[in-house]
Amino acid sequence: MIKRMLQIARPWWGSLGITVLALIASSLLNLVTPEAVRRLTALLGAPENLTTGILAGYVGIMIGAYLLRAVFRFLAMWQSHVAAWNFVGHLTSLCYDKLQSLSMRYYSDKQTGEIMSRMINDTRQLEVLIAHSLPDMAMNVIIILGVAVMIFTINPALAAFTLLPVPFIVILSRIFITRVAPLFKINQEVLAGLNARTQDNLSGMKEIQAFGKEGAESLSMKEYCKKYIYVNVRANYYNAMYHPSVEFMTSIGTVIVMGVGGVLAMKGSMSTADIVGFFMYLSLFYSPLSALARLAEDIQVAGACGNRVIELLDTESEIREAEDAVAMPKGEGGIAFENVTFGYGAEIKVLDNISFRAEPGKMIALVGATGVGKTTIVSLLERFYDPQAGKITIDGFDTRKATLKSLRDNISIVLQDVFLFNGTVYDNIAYGIDNPSEEAVYEAARIACADAFIRAMPQGYQTMIGERGVRLSGGQKQRLAIARAVLRETPILVLDEATSAVDNETEAQIQKAIENLTGRHTLIAIAHRLSTVRKADNIIVLKDGRIAEQGTHEELLRLGGIYAGMCGIHDTDALIRTEE
Repeated sequence: MIKRMLQIARPWWGSLGITVLALIASSLLNLVTPEAVRRLTALLGAPENLTTGILAGYVGIMIGAYLLRAVFRFLAMWQSHVAAWNFVGHLTSLCYDKLQSLSMRYYSDKQTGEIMSRMINDTRQLEVLIAHSLPDMAMNVIIILGVAVMIFTINPALAAFTLLPVPFIVILSRIFITRVAPLFKINQEVLAGLNARTQDNLSGMKEIQAFGKEGAESLSMKEYCKKYIYVNVRANYYNAMYHPSVEFMTSIGTVIVMGVGGVLAMKGSMSTADIVGFFMYLSLFYSPLSALARLAEDIQVAGACGNRVIELLDTESEIREAEDAVAMPKGEGGIAFENVTFGYGAEIKVLDNISFRAEPGKMIALVGATGVGKTTIVSLLERFYDPQAGKITIDGFDTRKATLKSLRDNISIVLQDVFLFNGTVYDNIAYGIDNPSEEAVYEAARIACADAFIRAMPQGYQTMIGERGVRLSGGQKQRLAIARAVLRETPILVLDEATSAVDNETEAQIQKAIENLTGRHTLIAIAHRLSTVRKADNIIVLKDGRIAEQGTHEELLRLGGIYAGMCGIHDTDALIRTEE
């Protein structure tokens, strides 16, 4: 995981290099003070050799060492954070780009909050890895090695005794890492679940309050919080055992040095100055060992987060552009489904061998009961999914051989569940194209019968509509979505229940707008309100994933089948007598 993260951080290796060099310099300067104290102590044992100049020299050396150490520490901390936060921002951007590239199937079993947790929380935790854990680990290892050299120089035998606790600390760290690593992964998964639950509840707050479910949701949230508390306490239980154990072992090392050093001093094998210097180096030796123990925890947290991020970055999208994909030009909008079969699962078919054509500039309508595959047809056309069998073409161009952008530049869609961004009315209409003219935006709104109600709002087109258009009615949101689609001027325009939330008067106005668009766009209309599709050139009736009937409104009424039943006409002879 660390290797992968460092590869992603390659653009900031320069800052990391400066950090490492500054830490090496800082670590080496840490070794100056004990040596200066050791030598000064030796001189204090023979005062006749100590002069004011020598004393001032040692004081100057120590002040200089402390000052330079502060400068190098500043440089290391600054550059490590420059690298870390640039890396986190870049990694977050990579996660977002990956999420944009994934097909709709990826999102079908994911919660928004859980995805956001990977993109925001997990990437943020990796800042600790880059800015703190890895630099501190490098610095502590350098200090340990430097101190080891110095204490072996002073007294090899005593230095060997000093190292006795080290193997036990290494073994204990290995056990800790093995036990705790899975726990921190679970912690991050539980946190992601808590984020997902919170996001769901905040998005559905109106429903929670409307149905009086505040108490039930509060209890549910408390259960999530209890689980979050439990997994964190469990992980920190091992921390509570691990850190004191390491501290105890380092303390034993100090006791060993004190005992063995005392014996050596009594035998005259070590001078007082060497013992003082040894103890000062000893504090530098065991402090990094304790710090490494703490860093092990940080690295485990970062490891759990890093693996979750890598899992996201390595996710393969079901929908991928072909290697030889080419840009599809904006054409006339002729659509053909040829023996298309599709299912969201391996066993259940939503569409079974569907074939139909939509001629350029014509209007086709898809009708049928809920769940028969009407919206699925549109999703396949946009390549949100790929069919399991068959082929879809636009103007004879296989959609799987086109770049995704060029394909979707040929299609505008108004979904049943309208999504509007938290911004102005104007920005939401203009969202579909870059830098449209104001007149084009106003004209699109007029076609969608939205101009009048927009201008009646307090700030007109500059009115803020709130998150997901919360300040608008359902009909107003749908008309803004229609305007947004119309503004793009694509050859194909899809209306998925576009008039389901408007009143009869507005529906009539939108119907007129649709009629005006006919001839310039190929229209695909999905509707339960059959008044929307009466003037369609071809009405396709779906049942059980197949085309059961198709024809014009009048032809299907005369047929007296499913469509006629949907219109409330069951007696074909009576219909003929009425027309006569």
